[in-house]
Amino acid sequence: MTRRVLIVDDEPSFRELYAHTLQGAGLDTQEAPDAHHALRLLQQSPPDLVISDVRMPGPSGLDLLQRARQLHPTLPFLLVTAYADVRDAVHALKLGAIDYLTKPVDLDELLAAVLDTLGLQHADASALDPPPDLTDGIVAHSPAMRAALRDAWRVARADATVLLTGESGSGKEVMARFIHRASLRHRNPFIALNCAAFPAALLASELFGHTRGAFSGAVAARNGHLREAHTGTLFLDELGDMPLELQPTLLRVLETRAFTPVGSDRPVHVDVRLVAATHQDLPAAVQQGRFREDLYYRLNVINIELPPLRERPQDIAPLARLLLARANAPDKRLSSAALRALQSHPWPGNVRELANAMTRAALLARGDVILPEHLPPNLR
Repeated sequence: MTRRVLIVDDEPSFRELYAHTLQGAGLDTQEAPDAHHALRLLQQSPPDLVISDVRMPGPSGLDLLQRARQLHPTLPFLLVTAYADVRDAVHALKLGAIDYLTKPVDLDELLAAVLDTLGLQHADASALDPPPDLTDGIVAHSPAMRAALRDAWRVARADATVLLTGESGSGKEVMARFIHRASLRHRNPFIALNCAAFPAALLASELFGHTRGAFSGAVAARNGHLREAHTGTLFLDELGDMPLELQPTLLRVLETRAFTPVGSDRPVHVDVRLVAATHQDLPAAVQQGRFREDLYYRLNVINIELPPLRERPQDIAPLARLLLARANAPDKRLSSAALRALQSHPWPGNVRELANAMTRAALLARGDVILPEHLPPNLR
């Protein structure tokens, strides 16, 4: 008999994300937006396990746990929260919760806790890999990159906001495009915007659009990237560089799916899935007052960290071959000495630095074999 899990969270994106993950493991799911709805479902037919947020409008997850214990004393209960509180955790475990997870939830940890509690076997990790037709152009032979790609595949079909973190040049835009390609929005626009490329006033216009005459030089109205991404995906790169004065407007977009173009007094409603990326330490930026804490928690629904190239040595050779093909040199091959040079380099510029090296090698190598002297001097 298929086991059923009740998911209780006031955020639809979290409910959808957890349901998608559990359904992929063969479980049935029910969803409730608050404790009142959850109690009605518990009274009708008890599930095999409950996953509940702690802080919700109305009764909290701890309140729900106490009431559920009265109705079904042996019902397993797993609590999740964005605000880690040791006192709440201790109280939850005393009340009988099986575990207490902190958002953004590690989906592997969530799935493992559910399967272990229900006495079910864990799926083979390779079964979680995305289909090959969706991963064209992505090299993920290393364990760290395969794990990141699996996480991206699992969250793609949910509409949750995704935060990609990692060093510059580690492939965050490539992963964002994969998430869009694997999502239900894949037939709709993918719009990318680098927040570090514009001053505050111009970034507001690029993102939210403006009316004609809104400012000096605005000779025509502009839709802005948010409207252009309607029904699709908006990728905000280098989000940590967004000026502080624009962050409240972005927070409102995430909360209400509405914004007001520059120079207008009429709100515009959009249906957009947001994928954001940064190489910065956002928790540190929050502590320093450079990034809003409420926006950080709203963005950090799912965090996927991309490993630097130096931590994925198994990917260097296949990445180099892929980048040679993109440099119009698919028939050229790396000598063993050149390959050793690539694999011993620390790659501070990550995949972007490797791409530049392969472009140079493709141009300098007259024959079919790339030798160490064809590589940049710092690689020899």
